[in-house]
Amino acid sequence: MIPLAHDFTGTTVLVFGGGPVGSRKARRFAREADVIVVSPTFVDRDFGTAELIRAAPTPTEVDGWLKRTDPALVVAATDDEAVNDAVATAARDRGILRNRADRAGERDPGSVVVPATVRDEPVVVSIATGGTAPALSKYLRQEFEETLSEAGSMATLCGQLRTELKSRGVDPNRRHEIVTSVVSSSDVWTALRTGTSNCPQVIEDVLDAELSAGGDQQ
Repeated sequence: MIPLAHDFTGTTVLVFGGGPVGSRKARRFAREADVIVVSPTFVDRDFGTAELIRAAPTPTEVDGWLKRTDPALVVAATDDEAVNDAVATAARDRGILRNRADRAGERDPGSVVVPATVRDEPVVVSIATGGTAPALSKYLRQEFEETLSEAGSMATLCGQLRTELKSRGVDPNRRHEIVTSVVSSSDVWTALRTGTSNCPQVIEDVLDAELSAGGDQQ
């Protein structure tokens, strides 16, 4: 499977199943999509901003739900294999992306895996094991959470620095060298993580150093 980042803004994600897995999927996709969860019962958990519809569709009724809601993605997360089968079949027939939560490591064309993710916006790192080892995905996510501390700040810093260097007419090759040196600097990472420095201050320091170096060369 090839990892892709998909923008679900303005689309609908339809989740069948109101258990722990359904609630987790709903929270994940509710960050962007309009999520609808269909289930006869709902666990006492957070479903984010999802719309909860209390219903118990039979396998023959599943396709009607897809037709009415027109989802970009369907999640089969019930404890009824016949319903999950019907969800997968109806989604495949309609050309809709589908995620089947009750099948580990068993995929068919058009199916998707929802990976474990670590976020420090705008940086997002995803971990997937093909559905074969969820515990490993969870372990690696926890490991990356510490490693990626302030990665978002570094990404913002690099973007702003590149823009500032470009506006000052710095040569593209030199811009690349400067940004690479900032990303590789343990001092910059430490400053961002400890709060002893911020993006504007780092940019100012880098520009001052670049101007000084330019002046020394003249």
